[in-house]
Amino acid sequence: MTRVFSGVKPTGHLTLGNYLGALRQWAEIDQHRADALFCVVDLHALTVHHDPARVRRLTRQAATLLLASGLDPELCTVFVQSHVDEHTRLSYLLECVATDGEMRRMIQYKEKSPRERARGGSVRLSLLTYPVLMAADILAYGTDEVPVGDDQTQHVELARDLAVRFNHRYGHTFTVPKATAPKVAARVMNLQDPTSKMGKSQDAGPGVVHLLDEPDVIRKKIMRAVTDSEEDVVYDRGSRPGVANLLEILAACRGEEPEALSGGYDSYGALKKDTAEAVIEMLRPVQQRHRELCADPGAVDAVLREGAERARGIARPRVDAAYRAIGLLPA
Repeated sequence: MTRVFSGVKPTGHLTLGNYLGALRQWAEIDQHRADALFCVVDLHALTVHHDPARVRRLTRQAATLLLASGLDPELCTVFVQSHVDEHTRLSYLLECVATDGEMRRMIQYKEKSPRERARGGSVRLSLLTYPVLMAADILAYGTDEVPVGDDQTQHVELARDLAVRFNHRYGHTFTVPKATAPKVAARVMNLQDPTSKMGKSQDAGPGVVHLLDEPDVIRKKIMRAVTDSEEDVVYDRGSRPGVANLLEILAACRGEEPEALSGGYDSYGALKKDTAEAVIEMLRPVQQRHRELCADPGAVDAVLREGAERARGIARPRVDAAYRAIGLLPA
């Protein structure tokens, strides 16, 4: 059976982009067609300055939202990264296979390190090396497919390269994974800056719709979305990014194509209104299920414990094999 692994980082409140680009596909498709593992990758939240209490709070919230979005522990494995030691055990071995040049070419390091320096802070070593930890997340489970947004494909390519290199040097140990992505709304853009991704780190921004936003808040954000100076509604991602973003969101909510939807509107106001209502209705059951799960935190804890135990059972034999292959004396 095909094995799928993906994760979400608890660096901010999960957004509409996370749902349309990842969570919904995990729940509706991936957990039914594959041996699927979904993880809150909390160790990745430590690569920049952070509030420990907030990381813990967002980790629980993210895990609860994974379940509220439809992930079924009877069908897939849901767990927290730091609860499974094999991730960090394997990460060091892969650091011994990766190169400094590979790390410094990673796009997110090149983007984030100047921002850290501009704020007067020092750049943590983990910001440079965390793509290797991400590769360990993937390779520890014999992953075949990694459903990710297009901004994360470089990390999957690194995992592929490290798997091939390790296998060549030390004997076949790892499955070589591939990245997969949904066709529509794989990358939802910021409503106020439609050339930038709708990211979790932009917590206070009016261009970001969070999964737990109240309906009135969602409606207000979408109605204020940036469009352009033209009057007609045309789907053109290159020259009309704001309108294209709204059409893609609406298309993803309805299961239609954005090009087909564009012909049904003669004003931006009508498009925004329909998009807002579609998003509110789509998120209504997720928010309701989230409230139910929050009322029973013990149930969420049990899912995470069982998920970590299951994940550990899958990862440990492969990581132990990697330790032997690279030349370490068995304990």
